[in-house]
Amino acid sequence: MIAMGDIKLAHSVFAMPFAILGAFLVAPYQGDAPAHGIDWATLGKMLVLVVLCMVFARSWAMLFNRVADARIDADNPRTARRAFASGALTLRDGYVLLALNAVGFMVVCSMFGVLFGNWWPTILGAPVLAWIAFYSLTKRFTWLCHVFLGGALAASPIAAAIAVNPEMLAHTPSVLWIAGMVLCWVAGFDVIYALQDLDYDRSVGLNSMPARFGWRGALWISRVLHVAAIGCLLMALRSSEALGAVFAVAIGITVGLLVWEHTLLIRRGKAGIPMAFFTLNGVVSIVLGLSGCVEIAVA
Repeated sequence: MIAMGDIKLAHSVFAMPFAILGAFLVAPYQGDAPAHGIDWATLGKMLVLVVLCMVFARSWAMLFNRVADARIDADNPRTARRAFASGALTLRDGYVLLALNAVGFMVVCSMFGVLFGNWWPTILGAPVLAWIAFYSLTKRFTWLCHVFLGGALAASPIAAAIAVNPEMLAHTPSVLWIAGMVLCWVAGFDVIYALQDLDYDRSVGLNSMPARFGWRGALWISRVLHVAAIGCLLMALRSSEALGAVFAVAIGITVGLLVWEHTLLIRRGKAGIPMAFFTLNGVVSIVLGLSGCVEIAVA
């Protein structure tokens, strides 16, 4: 319906597991005491709303990107077949779809207030939509655009924690460390993705780390960002009583996957980008999110 070839819900795998993990880290307890166990009935309802918010937010952000970049995409051979760039959908269609997703997102946000008395998602909903859309404009004026994308996705565990249990966020530093990990990890693999457009970006004056620092320089920045991401994961593990051996193993697997990712790029160059960007990073998010949630659930 909405150019699903462009707006792939499967790409939600990069942020969705961390949003759910953020919700688990501040999960409400029965009787407000950890010894009584998680209030699964309440958490289950909240998770449904979190997932719906993520779907609407993801669709909004990607639609905004495609609409804002329609002319740029049309001029780039790699992206010329995208729906808005090719004319398969008009910009008017895009504005309608943007409005529908924004309304859907805000309605679901309001349900946290109606059902659970938490109006923070409603209050923060519009600023969140603005923040996650802003990334699409940053390539026009800064090569730090990848960091802005990382920041957009890093909002997911924090937003989920605020929606589920805002009082606990200040006492759960692991949520912020997880957000820091997402920022560095996403920025790192977005630098890799941008390598595909290095020559085009330079030719039209668009900003990116590959365009600014070249292939080798961009890859080194990506590596540093991924090392920082691992550091954030270790701090999340250290700062949380809920995360332990299972999450530690997941961190080890993540290190292996990121090393594989960068080794693949060294050996295969541009041909290795699809697997490095999509497959390996999708596995990273699933492994980390699932391990953290399972460990908290069975504690």
